[in-house]
Amino acid sequence: MRNNKILWTAAGVVVLLLAGAGIAFALRADRDGSDITAAPAPAASSAAPVPSSAPPPPGADITGPLDLLLIGVDTRVSIPDWQPHADAIMLLHVDEGLKSGYLYSLPRDLRVDIPAYPKNGYGGGRHKLTEAMSYGSELIGTDKANVFNGYELLSRTIARYTGIKMFDAGAILTFNGLSKLTDALGGVTMTIDQKVKSHHRKPDGTARPLRPGGGDYVGPQATYLPGTRTLAGWQAIDYARQRYGLPNGDYDRQRHQRQLVKALLTKAEAAGLATDQAKLRSVLGALGDTLVTSGSRTPLEYAYALRDLKPSGLVSVSLPGSSVFSGGGYIGEQLTSTGRGFVRAVAAGDPQAYLTQHPELRAK
Repeated sequence: MRNNKILWTAAGVVVLLLAGAGIAFALRADRDGSDITAAPAPAASSAAPVPSSAPPPPGADITGPLDLLLIGVDTRVSIPDWQPHADAIMLLHVDEGLKSGYLYSLPRDLRVDIPAYPKNGYGGGRHKLTEAMSYGSELIGTDKANVFNGYELLSRTIARYTGIKMFDAGAILTFNGLSKLTDALGGVTMTIDQKVKSHHRKPDGTARPLRPGGGDYVGPQATYLPGTRTLAGWQAIDYARQRYGLPNGDYDRQRHQRQLVKALLTKAEAAGLATDQAKLRSVLGALGDTLVTSGSRTPLEYAYALRDLKPSGLVSVSLPGSSVFSGGGYIGEQLTSTGRGFVRAVAAGDPQAYLTQHPELRAK
């Protein structure tokens, strides 16, 4: 049986925000995680000129600071009863003026206290952060998963760990949707900072087969060499998901994922999405049924609110951590006191002052 790792697709709760001059990913979530619906397909036509006496554009009332939660979810569709795991966890703090922000990651294996979840009877416990999604998603007595519930428990767990009272928006990212986005923008240019060999893909983009009898993948591997390169959708996603064989494992992968987000911001800015609403709607439409939203706010409202958030205004932050062992076995990761300090500074509303004291946290 093939053990195929993908990110959750169309039914995932993904809202793509093409933020005027750039891109952010967000899902507007109510405090109780309710009222989540599929977004209507955006119209293809451009809006008529707005008279000077018209009311403020939708989204003009969205103010900062904002805290956004970006999740990549791992499911293994060929395995019965497999619950989704959070494979990538990024957080974006946008400053009060909505012109600058900080993009940082939490290790998927971070040891955390997951709170009880009465909706499905989960009693809580200390586990890896990635498992909060699966514990919340589980529907007792069935092999199905409720990813909305999984996101809710995961966001509560992260809020408890970080001290951030509430996330203003969040997203569950998909390989399929993110690849579509990258291709809709004509590919993405990235500066690859280290040699990366794909665990999953051949050089032509097709999947590597599993070794007969199971175990690992075999055959030629797609390889990404250092330098500035333009990547197609599948290449960008493949590069950003690799951790095996890298010197710092998941910490290197976290950095590459943040690099991809900033590269997409840069490409969207160059594509002129800030001034071309028809092009903006076209790119949104390319996502098809991977695009959903919740509540009364729409992607275009956030696009207006974040119209001045440019790639140069985003600081990528690397949070150092170390492995945790018990009884001689690996049980997860923990942030160092310096890394945990930055998370607390974000919750307190002053990440810049902390970075001034700890400039080594600024990632390239």
